[in-house]
Amino acid sequence: MLDANFWHDKNKSKNIIKEKKLYEDLINSYNDTIKKLKDLDDLNELASEENNQIVYKEILQNIKDLRKIVKKNEIKCFLSNEADSLDCYIEIHAGAGGTESQDWADMLRRMYLKWSYQKNFKSNLISEHKGDEAGIKSSTIKIEGDYVFGWLKKETGIHRLVRISPFDSGARRHTSFASIWVYPVVDENINIEITEKDLRIDTYRSSGAGGQHVNTTDSAVRITHIPSKIVVQCQNERSQHKNKETCMNMLKARLYDYEIKKKEKENQNMENSKSEIGWGHQIRSYVLQPYRLVKDNRTNFESTSPDKVLDGELDDFLEQSLYQNK
Repeated sequence: MLDANFWHDKNKSKNIIKEKKLYEDLINSYNDTIKKLKDLDDLNELASEENNQIVYKEILQNIKDLRKIVKKNEIKCFLSNEADSLDCYIEIHAGAGGTESQDWADMLRRMYLKWSYQKNFKSNLISEHKGDEAGIKSSTIKIEGDYVFGWLKKETGIHRLVRISPFDSGARRHTSFASIWVYPVVDENINIEITEKDLRIDTYRSSGAGGQHVNTTDSAVRITHIPSKIVVQCQNERSQHKNKETCMNMLKARLYDYEIKKKEKENQNMENSKSEIGWGHQIRSYVLQPYRLVKDNRTNFESTSPDKVLDGELDDFLEQSLYQNK
């Protein structure tokens, strides 16, 4: 029976309901799988008596389908860490190389937005600094949905692209780098203490989309947390007040992510996850020329269909990362 005060804390009740749904879905899927296996076993006996090869093939296909379902449920069981159920921010920064890297950063942003769309998740552009000729120098997006941070948390790192440059008149092969940083959106019931004296708040004119009004007022906000040197910025709203509110939420998320990483001993400080964007630091390589291959350097998982991966078909890579870290 529910506690009388259960609905008073909306965020807490929302998280409990989300967790309850996950367990209910797993239990229902398990029971459904057991029932289907029993039906297939009965069907197999009939096929054996009649030596019916067509039915045998149908049974094998059904077993393959059930194995996929079991695998997906196994992955869901891996999403059990404290922050896995939270929404997330994705920061994308172009590496050295000017237009080449800035275009690559934009391609990565598109990849994550496509993945989000295919999952029926909600995505929002928080900030954007356009490239000099094409692409973006940096951008922050927010993705909301079930266990988004749990799915994407291992995407943090350097992503490398090798291709024939569309910006090189000599059609030479170029290597570009961009960094991805994924961190959770902090739930309101998680207490993160931030004092005003530790903040430097700057306002400036937006450089992104939004019309003439955005570009002629100091509506964009940048907040620097002096002790940790964390910097967050937002320019997606016309209201300076709303941009400041978004920045404060992002700062809380960054500080929360910092504490998580300290506890897990994954990083000694936040700057460690901002290692040099260049050779020797990449977690994944996307090669379009002279051959076609996407390879994760941590799991060694590969795909020979880079176009599909860049169109958001990331689940195989995400699942392998979750398997590796269990």
